[in-house]
Amino acid sequence: MTATFPDRAAASAQPSQTLAPPDTAAHALTGRRRIAFASYVDENYLPGFLTLLRSLALTNPGVCEDFVVLHDDLRPASVARIRALHPRIVLRRVNADHYDSYAKGDQHNYLVRKAYFILDVFRIRDYDTVITLDTDMVVLGDLGELLRLREGIAAVPQFFHGRHKLNSGLLVVQREYLSDAFCARLDETGRTGAYELDKHDQGILNAVLDGGFVRLDARYNFVKRRLSGDLEVPEDVAVLHFTGRHKPWQGGEAGYGRGEERWHAYDMGDDEFRAAFAALPAAETHHDLLVHLGTAHVARTGDVETARKVALAHIAAGEYQEAVDVLGRVEFPVRDAWSHEVLGQALMSVSRYEEARTHLLLATADPGRAAVAHARLAQIAWVHGDDAEARRYALLGLSVDPTHRSCRLWAQRSRPSAPLPGQQQGAPEDQLAHVAFYMERQGNAGDKLLPESVRLAFGADTTARRWHPVHAHRLFDRAALERVNARRGLVIGGGGLFIPDTMPNGASGWQWNVPDEALRAIDVPVVVYAVGFNAFDGQSYRARRFAESLRLLVERSAFFGLRNHGSIEKVRAMLPAGLRDKVRFQPCPTTVTRHVLPGWTDPARREDTVLLNAAYDRAGLRFGHDYGHFLAEMAKAVRAIGERAEVRCAAHSLDDERIAFDLRREHGISLPVVPLYDFDNDGIRETYAATRLVVGMRGHAGMIPFGLGTPIVSLISHPKMAYFLADIGRPEWGVSVHDRNLGAVLTERALGILDDHGAAVADVHGRQNELWEITRSNTAEIKALLDR
Repeated sequence: MTATFPDRAAASAQPSQTLAPPDTAAHALTGRRRIAFASYVDENYLPGFLTLLRSLALTNPGVCEDFVVLHDDLRPASVARIRALHPRIVLRRVNADHYDSYAKGDQHNYLVRKAYFILDVFRIRDYDTVITLDTDMVVLGDLGELLRLREGIAAVPQFFHGRHKLNSGLLVVQREYLSDAFCARLDETGRTGAYELDKHDQGILNAVLDGGFVRLDARYNFVKRRLSGDLEVPEDVAVLHFTGRHKPWQGGEAGYGRGEERWHAYDMGDDEFRAAFAALPAAETHHDLLVHLGTAHVARTGDVETARKVALAHIAAGEYQEAVDVLGRVEFPVRDAWSHEVLGQALMSVSRYEEARTHLLLATADPGRAAVAHARLAQIAWVHGDDAEARRYALLGLSVDPTHRSCRLWAQRSRPSAPLPGQQQGAPEDQLAHVAFYMERQGNAGDKLLPESVRLAFGADTTARRWHPVHAHRLFDRAALERVNARRGLVIGGGGLFIPDTMPNGASGWQWNVPDEALRAIDVPVVVYAVGFNAFDGQSYRARRFAESLRLLVERSAFFGLRNHGSIEKVRAMLPAGLRDKVRFQPCPTTVTRHVLPGWTDPARREDTVLLNAAYDRAGLRFGHDYGHFLAEMAKAVRAIGERAEVRCAAHSLDDERIAFDLRREHGISLPVVPLYDFDNDGIRETYAATRLVVGMRGHAGMIPFGLGTPIVSLISHPKMAYFLADIGRPEWGVSVHDRNLGAVLTERALGILDDHGAAVADVHGRQNELWEITRSNTAEIKALLDR
């Protein structure tokens, strides 16, 4: 795509900037761009719009943004037809007053009404980017580059009456133009009549912009007249525009047959359209489109392959009951191992373990699915505390595929463990039970450090003399309940345990696999300590089960502390009024490590390094359409910061090394990798204490170094990063991964810290002292509760 700015600056078209009130919505915290398509639709052009929707889905199956339908006369039946084709339709009536105010010509003429539709587009306030499409267009190619545009108003130029103007139909409009100030300029131009309006021109908009727009390649608005003489549509055309009076659904026009054939390829019935979409590779499709279209296709046809695709899409989004439902509605053969394996995964995710085991055992008969099925059987056995059975299944899976990572993990996790040398087992009455996610040696570095950090907040002894571990992911059954009730109390935390799709279960809907009846039967004090609400921007807790379990947990808790005020706000919103005040602020103990780690001394000197961490779990929710932008901006920052200190990649998990690979491949930058996932807890702390600055995307790539006195800059792709920075009163220590000027902003902040490092460390210490005072006060209260 060719996207260039004109030589003449468009400063005159830039809207004035006004301060907005603070926004606590997830997208406002992460900076994740909200994108929408928009079209003006009336009854006459409805056939064209339906074809446009079908073509968009079939040529860009991985794209499913909101589609704003601006209208003034659509019938309910027409709205139903539109909604049947797209899951994210937003209906909005146009402002008909514009037509009376300054329309030239018949206000009921479609061309005039369509021309003024653009004014309503600029009144949209819900999105950061709006892409307009005319209803006489058909999408033939990839629109990804349009979705990645971030500046100005973009359009295909046309040479008209000796001047370059933007062509009608397709615009890419950024947020600074979706403003009251810019609308006022459009309205004023419309009222004064200082514009030209005809079927070739956007009139008012062209008059205001005066050529100041981003030029797009013609293939994004390829007009029909260029095919005169029955020419073939060029292969690179992404959007074909049937300008003129004769539309394909009205009989077309002589001399354009080959172009109209491309339109008619998408003029199909709803059932044919759904079948065509269902036949696409699932990996290329967007979850919302696949679920919307695929579910209807399964209901009509009972097609097993589509049901399996839809179920996998539900599982990937944490919608486990929905996955069970869609596969449960179809009949598949006993030999269909893949469907048995997928249904088994869905069933175990809602704690229907016996049914899951049956389907997974059937799946083991197929060598192609056997390793996966054996890994899931090992997981079920481990969840129920049967290590021997878990290890047996894991080894069976490895016998089929010796390289299978999940089978290897379950074989290691279920291996009998010997007590550490010199470690004594304490008497139950002297111990606290501790529910946590106990990570393996090569697991996520932050999660690996957390259980010990929680225990340090209660005292220097973190061993089995004082603590009884309860793995959050194992079913909390009667035997586990008895062991907990024999202790002084139960501590739950830390980490982001309130998340629905990490080791899912139907007992609670969050990470601790605890049924309500077991939770009610705990008769020792329950302390929820520094837990986080970890939903991503775009991820939600749909299950009522979680809300019910959460309410019971708050009721049963003697102390209920969450690690940031953002989590507190989210959890309080899910509770009845009488329980909300029980939810307290308890910072993550990693943020006060200097105060709780026995024998800690601040480093006398630090290495001349900067550690960079990036996270790739749920990458679609983190980056949206902006990963290429993020990587390019990070390359700028790494080069600039690298002139002052050595930049290294700090990998909390194996996947975090991707930024080193991508920077080398795409931008020729080589970073040494520090594999923190392979370090023990002391090694993790020593590494973060020895560096001058940490630039991190994971929550604990910020909180751990902060707790050791190391300055940080957070790359915000998750609300929890912004929550933490707000709690310490330093939002300027974060920059969104979507920031237009990410590279420059990150460089400025990083170099500022390196320039006055002593002051930066002192600032960290000051912020940390405030968290320590809160922690110390809470700890005293908790100890009093436990000693009653």
